[in-house]
Amino acid sequence: MASSTIPTEIKAWVYHEYGGVEVLKLDHKVAIPEVKDHQVLVKVIAAALNPVDFKRRLGRFKATDSPLPIVPGFDVAGVVAKVGSQVKEFKVGDEVYGDINERALNGPKQFGSLAEYTAVEESLLAHKPKNLDFVQAASLPLAIETAYEGLERAGFSAGKSILVLGGAGGVGSLIVQLAKHVFGASKVAATASTKKLEFLVSLGVDQPIDYTQVKFEELTEKFDVVYDAVGEGDRAVKAVKEGGIVVNIVGQPVPPPGFSFILTANGEFLKKLKPFLESGKVKPIVDRSYPFDQVVEAFTYLESNRAVGKVVIHPIP
Repeated sequence: MASSTIPTEIKAWVYHEYGGVEVLKLDHKVAIPEVKDHQVLVKVIAAALNPVDFKRRLGRFKATDSPLPIVPGFDVAGVVAKVGSQVKEFKVGDEVYGDINERALNGPKQFGSLAEYTAVEESLLAHKPKNLDFVQAASLPLAIETAYEGLERAGFSAGKSILVLGGAGGVGSLIVQLAKHVFGASKVAATASTKKLEFLVSLGVDQPIDYTQVKFEELTEKFDVVYDAVGEGDRAVKAVKEGGIVVNIVGQPVPPPGFSFILTANGEFLKKLKPFLESGKVKPIVDRSYPFDQVVEAFTYLESNRAVGKVVIHPIP
């Protein structure tokens, strides 16, 4: 089933070689992606940027990447414009969101979300929470799924303490909220720069730590889980209790007792978290949005490491 107004050519951001932001080009005549049996075609309303997008563009994992040219973008929020023959859960007109790449570093799609339309497997999407707008929804999938999967893998549960390294970032701000409001942490500590400490408190952090002033690994108090969203593996293991665990999401080898993982995206995570999003217990944190013709400026800002929460592209024509 398809909407009758779907064009054959669309606008999309494309790069034909790996490199800095200068390789990104806005192409006004890109063939619309084909929709396979288990996919839906999404009219993109908003798309969020993630560090993995620029690491990919820099060629950090080109050995396992899709072939160039690439339309970047993992996170999407939009409206279903067409459904494949085997799709059961969604229909034309549904408002959906998701991370369109099941495996971030292993053959991510050649055609991503920084386009007017994109094709996504049904299993990677979920219905957008009604209380969130498209910008807020687009900001969530990769970050909240990563935050949730890491806490689950660490065996985090009610009554445990956690230290989040990089608590003000796109993933960190969601780790804090999930640990506190979904998993029932007894104590949440988190690191950030001086000017972001009040933001940590607003998220529910019990112990904000200014990493410019304090060496977190020298604190007398240790934690059941240290969730490292910045890449401080050697220091992180010094902050964990005996019997505790360190979670790393930046792809570094982590000394014991730690592990590193890369998200396997799944719409089921989003469905499971929907009640917490709709109740307002867990809130999307959007630093700023940029219009579709300012993707280069948006990446430049993201890559400056100044963002609090997420950077989102909206509106998309």
